Amino acid sequence: MTSTSHRHHPAGIPVPADRAPAPQPRLRQSLRSRLAPHAHRYERISPTVLRVCIGLIFCWFGVLKFFPGASAAEDFAIGAMTELTLGLIPAPVCLLLLAVLETGIGLALLTGILLRWALAAFFLHMAGVLLSLFVLPDAAWHAAAVPTLEGQYVVKNIVLVAACLHIAADELTP
Repeated sequence: MTSTSHRHHPAGIPVPADRAPAPQPRLRQSLRSRLAPHAHRYERISPTVLRVCIGLIFCWFGVLKFFPGASAAEDFAIGAMTELTLGLIPAPVCLLLLAVLETGIGLALLTGILLRWALAAFFLHMAGVLLSLFVLPDAAWHAAAVPTLEGQYVVKNIVLVAACLHIAADELTP
């Protein structure tokens, strides 16, 4: 036999009790209370997770620069560094310096060794990377606020800067 107890739908239509939806606020609160301990645990390790992830990215992209032609951003990076150094450093040396710098930053982020130095190098490197949007405008922009693929490659670094600000804040907080 079916149950005869009914709840009413907002439109006044009776709904069997076994098919009535659970109240939303209670469900949301229950889900939030179940996830809160996990979120709290993650909050404590999030700087480490960010540090390792960015370290992997920097190692990966840095190592690619040791092999001429392997990095999709190679020509743009060399062009920007050549402009920023007023052409005083030859292109192959620029590429090698970028490879060493990015790989070194990546290894330091991965291991946590010399982390403060790596973060300082990271922020200086990002300043140069973001300057490339201005020193190579024809390569970085189709039009105002419409970046080329290379420009998009550079603009996305804003997220890395924000993540490393979180890592730096964690590193500098007792």
